[in-house]
Amino acid sequence: MALTREEREQFLAEPHVAALAVAARGEDRAPLNVPIWYQYAPGGDVWILTGRTSRKAELIGAAGRFTLLVDRTEPTVRYVSVEGPVVDIRPASRAELEEMAARYLPAEKVAGYVEFAWENHGEQVRIALRPERWVSSDLGQV
Repeated sequence: MALTREEREQFLAEPHVAALAVAARGEDRAPLNVPIWYQYAPGGDVWILTGRTSRKAELIGAAGRFTLLVDRTEPTVRYVSVEGPVVDIRPASRAELEEMAARYLPAEKVAGYVEFAWENHGEQVRIALRPERWVSSDLGQV
């Protein structure tokens, strides 16, 4: 059964690891599909952080849009997929890296991770997607 708008937005707002998919260039290439942390608040844009020169960033910039899929298996099988245009690409801030890390890591691990990532992962960009198309279901509701 499809989720309501409120249900799908709330589910996306939970800290799932998403599968990001974006069109790849070349006839012999399937879409790039990789796991990624993301940030979302109901009614807003979804944003990710990635390396400025990463393949992800390059392909997203060329395509101008991408898809995120989040799912779970317990207590019911549920998923939400959101696709839309890129509405902002800009250098990421340390505060945004801290916000993202705090979403996924235990509080005592955030500072160490942020320090390591800021020093070792290279220049990051923040890419925002405006939700345009949604696909969602909860298979436990049938």
